[in-house]
Amino acid sequence: MTHEQPPAQTETLDTSPTTDWSDDDYRADKKRGFFSRLYSGTGAFDIIGKRRQWYIVSGLILLICILSMVFRGFTFGIDFEGGTQISLPNKAPLTTSSVEEVVTDALDIAPQQVQTAGTGAASTIQVRIEHLDQAQTVQVSEALADAFAPAIGVADVSSSDVSSTWGAEITRKMVIALIVFLVIVFVYIAVRFDREMSVASMASLFFDLVVTAGIYSLVGFEVTPAMVIGLLTILGFSVYDTVVVFDKVEENTRGVLATRRRTYAEQTNLAVNQTFMRSINTTVISVLPIIALMVIAVWMLGVGTLKDLALVQLVGVMVGTFSSIYLASPLLVTLKERRKDISDHTRKVLARRERSAA
Repeated sequence: MTHEQPPAQTETLDTSPTTDWSDDDYRADKKRGFFSRLYSGTGAFDIIGKRRQWYIVSGLILLICILSMVFRGFTFGIDFEGGTQISLPNKAPLTTSSVEEVVTDALDIAPQQVQTAGTGAASTIQVRIEHLDQAQTVQVSEALADAFAPAIGVADVSSSDVSSTWGAEITRKMVIALIVFLVIVFVYIAVRFDREMSVASMASLFFDLVVTAGIYSLVGFEVTPAMVIGLLTILGFSVYDTVVVFDKVEENTRGVLATRRRTYAEQTNLAVNQTFMRSINTTVISVLPIIALMVIAVWMLGVGTLKDLALVQLVGVMVGTFSSIYLASPLLVTLKERRKDISDHTRKVLARRERSAA
């Protein structure tokens, strides 16, 4: 009786057009124009191969932001520090600059913020200043009435005290929501993809948080409850963009260990190139309505809350796009190459190329 021998295991090659490019194909592609390569997504931009450079860039950005937060601090709004808010009708000849000048001359205290709110007949000018006592409140009301008579009188000027406890409560709830959000995202990505992708995503989110806060510290943007709440929305965008890239990485690296044509890093780099245009389009589509919201909030409605919310979203979207491409994906490859099967496969691929070149 004869026994059939099991078929010998053969090395399989991925021949799909998006993952099986020869070295000549890549060299030819690099000679094409910048936008042509960007649109085609054929792996001409070496993001993963230069990951140490991007680690240095990301580290420097983090360092600058952390140093700014430690030594420069933040510009907290009245909701966090407390103070007095003065409101008066927005009538001619009143302007925000003239009102600010009158208040400063009357109290020898510069207001923290002077802005318009509302439109039409309901439009008002709001002055936010440090906490005033009763005598100071009466003094500034009379000064405004005298400066802009007969447009407004003392009865038209109203004031209210703002407690700092509300802003602190908003921050506390945001921290709780942030912790829950991070736990859910970590578990989801670990189940949907794998542990390394989950860790890389968390590192990207940490980068987004620190850099966004650092930019607020560097530029001196006012920290308000709307800004604190807006941090959660930008994390959602960052996770979305990272998951899109990782989904393509998983598709390209599926079965990569059974081939000897490309390493895990090269397939990941190809995935990043293939999602470049998608990330750019998503960012542009996200930024346009945010800019429109800022224009409406500042120039048309004068609603400070909308401006603060739009500002943190604008900063966060830009930072989130950078981290998903230049931090999350390179870090994923670094974590993957710590695994023995991935590192062994990389050495075999490189050895095969050296033999072919010889």
